[in-house]
Amino acid sequence: MTENSVVNVRYIVDDVQAAIDFYTTHLGFTLRSAHLPAFADVTRGPLRLLLSGPASSGARATPTHEATAGRNRIHLTIDDLDTEIERLRGAGLSFRSGVVSGPGGRQILLADPAGNLVELFTPATSN
Repeated sequence: MTENSVVNVRYIVDDVQAAIDFYTTHLGFTLRSAHLPAFADVTRGPLRLLLSGPASSGARATPTHEATAGRNRIHLTIDDLDTEIERLRGAGLSFRSGVVSGPGGRQILLADPAGNLVELFTPATSN
């Protein structure tokens, strides 16, 4: 894999259009293609997020009882976490966690309409 490679991540979603709206409106993704109601893909930098609805082959590959959102998440680096939190709250979104601070930086968890997690992260500044 080269440094400029695209990374593909599949999220199973309940409503593909709602997922498109969430990622493009709130998190700066661009719609690449949509095959509603089954599938769409959105991109942000080198990340291609595959949004698979119930009618897609990607969603059917996993038994229903295993297709729930898990602990895995995509990780988006944000320049100013506090400003981003304020913007997203102003848009009516709620978070799954409070801000967590550690030696590497600060983060907060947001969930998409299907419950898939998105970690918003601002790295610690070095002195």
